[in-house]
Amino acid sequence: MPPLPGFTDNPFKSRSDLVRGATSLISVLEPYKSKRQARIKLPAATAAGFDETAAQLEGFARPLWVVPLLLNEDISTNVNLRSWIRGLETGTDPESPEYWGDLGDVDQRMVEMESIAVALLSAPDSFLGSMHDSAKDNLVKWLRQINDHKMPPNNWLWFHVFVNLTLFKVLGIPRDEVQHQIDADLETLDSFQIGEGWSSDGLWGDERKQADYYPGSFAIQFAQLLYIQFVGDEDTIRAEKYSQSAKDFGATFWRYFDPHGAAIPFGRSMTYRFAFAAFWSALACADVQLPPPLDDIGTVKGMLLRHLRWWSKCSDIFNVDGTLNIGFTYPNMYMSEGYNSPQSVYWCLKTFIVLMLPDRHPFWSVEELPHPSTKLSFLSPSQGISSSSIQVIWPPRHILCNTPGHHFPLSSGQMTRKSHKAREAKYGKFAYSSAFGFSVPSVLAPDSTLAVSHDEGETWKLRSEPQGERIITVTVSNHDAVGISALASEWRPWRYLDVNITTILIPLTEVFPGWHVRVHRARWSKSAGTSSFIEGMQVIDSGFSLDSETAMGGLIPGVQPASTTRDGWFSDATGCLLRSRAGASGIVDLTDHTDFAGIHDQENVRGECFALRADPNTNLISPRTLIPSIQHGVNISGPGRGKEQEGNGLGEVWLVSGVFAVAASAGLDPETIHSMWLKRPSLHIKGDEGLEVSVI
Repeated sequence: MPPLPGFTDNPFKSRSDLVRGATSLISVLEPYKSKRQARIKLPAATAAGFDETAAQLEGFARPLWVVPLLLNEDISTNVNLRSWIRGLETGTDPESPEYWGDLGDVDQRMVEMESIAVALLSAPDSFLGSMHDSAKDNLVKWLRQINDHKMPPNNWLWFHVFVNLTLFKVLGIPRDEVQHQIDADLETLDSFQIGEGWSSDGLWGDERKQADYYPGSFAIQFAQLLYIQFVGDEDTIRAEKYSQSAKDFGATFWRYFDPHGAAIPFGRSMTYRFAFAAFWSALACADVQLPPPLDDIGTVKGMLLRHLRWWSKCSDIFNVDGTLNIGFTYPNMYMSEGYNSPQSVYWCLKTFIVLMLPDRHPFWSVEELPHPSTKLSFLSPSQGISSSSIQVIWPPRHILCNTPGHHFPLSSGQMTRKSHKAREAKYGKFAYSSAFGFSVPSVLAPDSTLAVSHDEGETWKLRSEPQGERIITVTVSNHDAVGISALASEWRPWRYLDVNITTILIPLTEVFPGWHVRVHRARWSKSAGTSSFIEGMQVIDSGFSLDSETAMGGLIPGVQPASTTRDGWFSDATGCLLRSRAGASGIVDLTDHTDFAGIHDQENVRGECFALRADPNTNLISPRTLIPSIQHGVNISGPGRGKEQEGNGLGEVWLVSGVFAVAASAGLDPETIHSMWLKRPSLHIKGDEGLEVSVI
């Protein structure tokens, strides 16, 4: 796709750079404004699950995250900022042909009210100064509808809050008419907190366990910080509570961004792209100081600006007319959700809320400081933050690995039963990556997850809804025995079969650079009649998907294992390694190299290692990928792969995979990567979960 002047050529260093970047993003919307300026429809025929009027309201409302902040700027483009002021009048006028419509229960119009409310709170005189009383009445009536209809008990409740704040702070509604609703909403929203500043998108429970960027950076945390900005002086108790929440959240959230600015894609709404960094913008506006190593505002500035610079290099996020497309680093409808209209993508403009800070604010004059990982060696736990490059972040059930070679979390415990597209891929994988992203739909691209089948591969079940997640201690023997944290969980692939798979994820990147290990224990009950359903089970474990294109536009070739300088892929009896312009990704079968002392006599279980060519356009970052994989065959009905435990009718088998990855951004030469690939861990397993990992 062609670049977008003002964004793809933007250094994102100064306030004027951000003004230019925000202006470029909304200026391309001019041709698609309706006659009376209340709607914007991009030239795409794709649809969301709500009505077209609401979708075109999205097009109008989402730019309001920046429009009020640009009204007083010296902008030398053809963008008509004041059209949004006129559009606010015509869109809320029930006699206008561009009326946005009355609200119903769980209505998308509720979502778009948030940016409208924040625009009115940010620049009331600009929007209301020339508005006639009848138009103000229409605006009030339209906004007040949000209190008369059902709303889902999730982050949407913040839309309630900001609309009601606007009604009494800007539009003259008596406070006592709406304060009870604000208090009720905030009480419910606060019940979503799951510790350390993190919130779930709704109550954490059997139906959903979601703690990704939505309830994190660009929804709940973002809204809490704006609440401090607009109401902090009037509600000091809650403002202090939200300030502490931001401090706790920020103390670990920085680990989701790598030193080059890329964030780890995880969860839903990835098409909102640089909304990932909205937390840093709102944090600066609320003037909340984080603990070390983020206690300098220059560090916060660096987190924000590096992220914008990373996206400025992704020109494929734009259509040929300069409008944003649905996708991540390129157009991709596989990853979209049912609530993504062509206009939805402009939620990313939340990140420019930092333009609330005027030129004279210290944020714009302080030096931009490097990524906090550069300070880790100088910190200690007594300073309030882990000095390790590996850290457990329990609320989202992650172990973050912030190592120079690769930046990723190990993950177990999140899920949702809501019908979000590709939910297994977005929440159920073992790992996600700032360099390699993840793939959807996972049945056709099962990177970093388990795929199992009981019908010889005719149908596959992907890991989802893990249960019993917990942190266990694994002993690493390397001169001195050191205990490290590992993440364990269970998964039952089929409701109608008594098959259970326990997986333990072990981060080893500090001892074995580039590596983490997965230990899988599959158990089944023969007495429950499992064998009458199936005789065997196929299990595929896969590593990180890797860009399979060469710089010349071809596909990376097969190469010999001895080659250390060429891009390509190879597989043999023990493993599969891929190398391309994106880095290296591999997997090895460690089952035969594991001592299963104290469990049972593990029978020979050897997998087939291969490079799986994923369907095109399934990965968020690279449209063509290969995935290093291992496939195992497990005999359930009789002797063979797994050994039946005597007397109790149970069968089990253990499978062990070593997963290897190094990002190209690490700058390592091919010989170094090859040496890292050859230095593999071996395991000694005793008991059910007591592990000892020793150097080969």
